[in-house]
Parts: sequence; C-alpha cells; structure tokens
Amino acid sequence: MTKNFEGLLSKVNECETKKLAVAVAQDKPVLEAVKLAKERKIADAILVGDEEQIRAIGAEIGMNMDEFKIIDEKDVVEASLKAVKLVHDGEADMYMKGILPTGTFLKSVLNKEVGLRTGKPLSHVCVFEIPGFDRLLFLTDVAFMPYPTLEEKKCMIEYTVDVAKACGVDDPKVAVLAALETVNEKMPCTVDAAELSRMQEAGEIKDCIVEGPLSMDIALYKEAAEEKGALGRKVAGDADILVFPDIHAGNLVYKTMVHMVDCKNGNILTGTKAPVILTSRSDSVEVKINSIALAAVVAEQMKNR
Repeated sequence: MTKNFEGLLSKVNECETKKLAVAVAQDKPVLEAVKLAKERKIADAILVGDEEQIRAIGAEIGMNMDEFKIIDEKDVVEASLKAVKLVHDGEADMYMKGILPTGTFLKSVLNKEVGLRTGKPLSHVCVFEIPGFDRLLFLTDVAFMPYPTLEEKKCMIEYTVDVAKACGVDDPKVAVLAALETVNEKMPCTVDAAELSRMQEAGEIKDCIVEGPLSMDIALYKEAAEEKGALGRKVAGDADILVFPDIHAGNLVYKTMVHMVDCKNGNILTGTKAPVILTSRSDSVEVKINSIALAAVVAEQMKNR
C-alpha cells in the first residue's frame, strides 16, 4: 500500500513515463510543476499556448525548453481544444489545466469531437497525506458535484475505488458520511448511505467495502468507534475513502485541512477517458506535482486495464 506521496512518486517511477498535455501553459506555477515532473521522470509534457510567453516564463525558472514540445496557439479556446485532442488521440496520457477559466477547460473536456467524455457524470477525487495517519485518505466530492444523487454517489465510489487501487490500496474501505450513524428518514443522505452499503453487499458495487451512514469520527478513529459502541462496524476507524453527502460538507473539510493542517494533497477529475488535472490557481506547485503523480498512476492503471 502507498502510504504517502513519496511512496506514490516511487510507484510512478515503476511505470512507463507518461505524457502530459497542458492547455494554455503560460503560467509560472504550472510550468514549475511541469519542470519538476520532467526532472523526477513522472511525465513529459506537450505545452499548448502562447509560445512566446511560455518560453519567457521557462527562461525565468531555468527550464530547458528543448526538452518540451510547444504548440503555439494564442487563442485560449483553441489552445484547450488542441491540448485535449492530444489526449483524445492517444498522443498524451493526461490533460492538465493551465491559465484559463475552469468553464472553458471543462468545455474542452466534454467536447463531443475531441474531448474525454464517457457518458458518465464527472466527479472529483482528492488525496491527502495527513500527519498521524498511516495511510493516504481519498475524499470525494469536494469540488465538482454539488448535490449528488444516489446513482451519482455510486459512480463517485467506483471512481475513487479505482484511484485508490491505482495507489496500491486493495479492497479499500469506504465510509459514506453523515452527521450520525443511523438512518433517519428526515435526513436523506443517511438513507442514501444505507442503500449504498446494501448495494455493495449485493455485489452492485465491487472491489471495496462500503458502510454508511457513518459519522466522520467513527470512520477515522477507533477510539471514537469504541466510545460509541461501533467497533463492530466494518469500516470503523479504518476508512480509506470518505464520501461526502454534498459539496458543502466536502469543501469545508477540504479547506479546513488545507489551511489548518500541515498536510499534502493532490487531486484529479474522474469519469473521463483519461485522467484530468484540474487544480486551482491558488494551489501550490507541490499540489500540482502531486496531482500529476496521481494522474500518472491512474493513467497506468487505465492502460493496463
């Protein structure tokens, strides 16, 4: 099992070097991450965007531009379409957002001719390395799907299980979170959680253990489970994957961890034909390089499948 991002980077080095297509690449933090990905042999990159600006930023950060293919396209929309087409056509393994609006980037992902749509809903998976935990934690959905339906939650679990397995987690334990551990008809998320647990037991959700509803303390801490008489629960204290009832709960937890805990994270968009790296402009270079590494192991798993 990969227990931290250093382990994940080591796992990447066991794979064939992946190729990354970057849309509108003229952004310093993105190019710094691309440079590090090349140096660490995580991924090569094809940079699509304003070539003059890309080369100027590259020179500023000491980037050897002879090591990268650059496709000159100053129009943002066209740059995104050219970049995503590289992945669609198999010339690159992963797709990354540069300095362009998220809406424009997602339109390229969903483009019918050259995009990466599968017909399934898109979702977001965030991976955290947290001090004091002996494993990586996988969170969904903290950034993309606002109010997931039962079927969408099933997809979220399946996507995140695939990501966890790519990181070396066998039979990941999935906690479907709520504010309490019992079904309450007045709280629909608890009803969904119990149904998702039933679906896993019936074989409708595979390659994992699903339990819900669970409060977050019981999902993560055996001491809390013992105090509440929940040690007999299948996932109590051992959750690998946390499934949030809606984007508000997920995003609040995500931002609390990012800003108040000394932790590392990386994230990708799932439900696509290839891994998509959708980081924020406010994300650090470390988050971007972690996200590239995460996408690389997922791309390797998709290729082998």
